[in-house]
Amino acid sequence: MKGLDPDLRSLQEVRDSVERAYAAHQQIARASQDQIDRICAAMVAAIRTAAHDLAKLAVEETGIGQVHYKILKNLFAAEGTWDSIRDEKTCGIISRNAKSGVVEIATPVGVVAGIVPTTNPTSTAIFKALIAVKGRNAMVLSPHPRARRCIGETVEVLRRAIERAGAPPDLVCCLGEPTIESTGALMKHKKVALILATGGSGLVRAAYSSGKPAFGVGPGNVPCYVDRSARIEEAARWITSSQSFDNATFCCSEQALVLDRPIAEGLIGALQKRGAHLCNEEETRKLSSRCNVGGHMSPDIVGQDPWRVAELAGFRVPRETTILLAHQDGVGRDHPLSIEILCPLLSIHTVEGPEEGCETSIALLKYGGLGHTLGVWAEDESVLEAFFLEKPASRIVVNGPTSQGAVGYSTNLVPSVSLGCGPLAGNITSDNISARHLLNIKRAAFRHEHWDTTDERDHARAARWSGDSAPRGSGLPGDPAGGGPIGGTRRASLSDGKLELAPRERLEPISNWRGNPPSLANAPTAARPAGTERAPEETPRQVTGPGEQPRAPRFMAPDPSKPGPASAAISAASIDSNTASGVPLGTPPSSHYVGMALAPAEIEGILAHAGSGCPLGPCQGCPHSDTLSGACKA
Repeated sequence: MKGLDPDLRSLQEVRDSVERAYAAHQQIARASQDQIDRICAAMVAAIRTAAHDLAKLAVEETGIGQVHYKILKNLFAAEGTWDSIRDEKTCGIISRNAKSGVVEIATPVGVVAGIVPTTNPTSTAIFKALIAVKGRNAMVLSPHPRARRCIGETVEVLRRAIERAGAPPDLVCCLGEPTIESTGALMKHKKVALILATGGSGLVRAAYSSGKPAFGVGPGNVPCYVDRSARIEEAARWITSSQSFDNATFCCSEQALVLDRPIAEGLIGALQKRGAHLCNEEETRKLSSRCNVGGHMSPDIVGQDPWRVAELAGFRVPRETTILLAHQDGVGRDHPLSIEILCPLLSIHTVEGPEEGCETSIALLKYGGLGHTLGVWAEDESVLEAFFLEKPASRIVVNGPTSQGAVGYSTNLVPSVSLGCGPLAGNITSDNISARHLLNIKRAAFRHEHWDTTDERDHARAARWSGDSAPRGSGLPGDPAGGGPIGGTRRASLSDGKLELAPRERLEPISNWRGNPPSLANAPTAARPAGTERAPEETPRQVTGPGEQPRAPRFMAPDPSKPGPASAAISAASIDSNTASGVPLGTPPSSHYVGMALAPAEIEGILAHAGSGCPLGPCQGCPHSDTLSGACKA
């Protein structure tokens, strides 16, 4: 591909990488849990050996962070993640619940596209590759152009380890010439099943708009509230540690200190003892213009040492400085340092009590950190509970460093370097992303042991309103479609909605048809001269009173004391005589009424309810139903 245009070459590389990854995924799609775990263990062991070299390369290439902390991040991404997922079942049947009758089966999603940022390049690549392979998936990584070499080397370490474990190395691939266009093509490739995006809000929006399922992460403008009940020295120690952790390049690192006024000076003094520098008004103004460019953090100061940030802003501090502290009177556009700035720089907001602290913390989260992370230092349980309930943050780190806490390094949260922020930030989840998010979970469910009783009981409850104790297809005694319960001798009682045992002799199939409503056609009539019977279309229809709802059709039980229409009587003898005389049963009668048991108005009632209670049964398959027009010819 050397002769191709660079853009075309990068697009072709996307196609080739996805095809190779897909082929590798197919080879392990049915691998056992033991086989997959051996592959993952080999990947972790390889990173353990190469952690320092990869950290050094990352700092040299990107100029971000410190080698010591990059080593810690690499080890955490490999060992910390592996410790959390080592015993997790991700292949085949992963759970059986004998009580509920539900069996869960894990299947891989396929090829996962992983977008890797420049702030934490090697650790993010390690983490994403490991959780993908744990689920029998393949991963294609698109590195940030400023970090493509260190990410590429990380992928090579992983590929060699996978190959030594006997698996196809293309389970993890990396784009060598990443561009905006190639990253977009990767996310939209037809064989990419899912996207795991870590980066700026624009990149996350692109992932969600690609048409593929995506896990994105939101920005973190993390407030840290320190209450008057907090242990000040302990808070100062761990806030300093958190800001020094790779120069605060995790998006969950503290961005603003919200200090309760009674302890504000004490905490600032404790931080100064640990190397923090409190900026004066002029230094704060210089920092504001240098760190905030058009409402966004300047990329030049990301992950830089405090002395270097100060130097870029136009003033000097000692090289051993740990944090730059700058007062801000509020949150928003008029307060430039209240945005997310990924370096050891903290804005300071002094408040009167936890109520105002709550309001300021929410304002900071709304100004670029919704759904991400919040830190709180307090011993007062009522203060802690109020912050738990009120703050729009998915992770609340209590009395500890947020950089190490939110990712699950210093806490028992799920270890992850991809932190979802939930719908508040436009994310699909608020979880710490892990291997379980890259699985398809199928569920097989058995009918529970009480279903027969539940089914009959609920039909009985509904029948109290519908009057239909055995609707078509229910399988209950009297179902017009036939059938019935298998081996059951229970019927629903309509009297009280409960089930009662019915005598066996009453369990023969019966129709649920209850007859037509009373009509004038059934009333006693005077004798008519021969040949003057009323035509069917002249038969009076059911009459209802003003505001009265039409009643369900009902048969009228014949009253032997009252004469009925001559056509309304039929007997077994008449059927036998017709059959004996050689007249086929399907022969049309000589008049409208001959051989009929129902008057015309009753027939109209039947036709109006045909299919939902017809005594002849359901229309489909009935010899009286015209299959072309759907008309009933009964």
